[in-house]
Formats: sequence, C-alpha cells, structure tokens
Amino acid sequence: MIIINLDVMLATRKMSLTELSEKVGITMSNLSILKKGKARAIRFSTLEAICRVLDCQPGDILEYKSE
Repeated sequence: MIIINLDVMLATRKMSLTELSEKVGITMSNLSILKKGKARAIRFSTLEAICRVLDCQPGDILEYKSE
C-alpha cells in the first residue's frame, strides 16, 4: 500500500493546498485527490514540481507500507 504524506509535508512547510496549487500549476481538485490518497497514478513531472515547491524528496511524500 502506498501512503501519500502530502498533508504532512504541507503542514511542515506551513503551506496551504491552495498555495501549493498556485505554485505547482495543478488544480485544487487534483491535489485534493492526491492528498486524500484517492489518486491511482501520479506523473513524474507532477511529483517533481511538488518536490521542487516543497523542497523535499519523493520519499517524503510517498511511503510504502505492507498490508
């Protein structure tokens, strides 16, 4: 199972989802789907943009947990 820790990174960086949406250029609805763990896929370019804005590594956002 892949866990999305976007909400944790946003809190750590004291950034709102709206602010991230504006800086990354992704709609609020798509970021919300990702944040809630409902996304079935993420493009590398999207992950790269999120990491650039949040100044983090992909592993800070994505986490693997065995069921």
